[in-house]
Amino acid sequence: MSLGVITVAGMTLGAINYARRVARWQPDARGRLQHAALTLYGERGFDNTTVAEIAEHAGLTKRTFFRYFADKREVLFWGSEALEELFVTEVARTPESAAPLDAVAAALDAAATMFEERRELAVRRQQIVAANPGLQERELVKLASLAAAVAEALRRRGIGDPAAILTAEAGIAVFRVAFERWVDPTNPQPLQRLIRESLQELRAVTAA
Repeated sequence: MSLGVITVAGMTLGAINYARRVARWQPDARGRLQHAALTLYGERGFDNTTVAEIAEHAGLTKRTFFRYFADKREVLFWGSEALEELFVTEVARTPESAAPLDAVAAALDAAATMFEERRELAVRRQQIVAANPGLQERELVKLASLAAAVAEALRRRGIGDPAAILTAEAGIAVFRVAFERWVDPTNPQPLQRLIRESLQELRAVTAA
């Protein structure tokens, strides 16, 4: 977003200072912090990077950082709630006649579209997570939460347990396998194709 410049005769020093303060509130502050964090984590390592350094690199303050993120770890996991919401929404909107796994497949397709626009950042993020056991553990917790949300969405469609749990866990496993292949820098294939290939493999295994 670009703000127009208004020229006022006799602008006071106070007005100039006010304009400078407003300029610090960039609409993409969260994105700037994320880019700064990924850059520093890649250069120095996650453990050797501080919140203050991230904020400084982004041209912002520590106070601004904590307005967007609880800690430096959450920079890497921000958006997981939105991903859960996407999965739940897509499962819910799938026709009632669809099989449970087909409902999850629709959610996976929607997620693939969202991630495809962020591939470069996803690759950098995955490299950082893969290098830190604590972050890997956090990733598993987030995936477990996602699976639980999908299972609950399936229950609301009338799917009982253990079918709802098994389908949700299988769907998240498909997502995880495809995602790990997709963030491989040597991979040329889109995430949607990798997800569909993994789903096909799952169906073949379960049908055997």
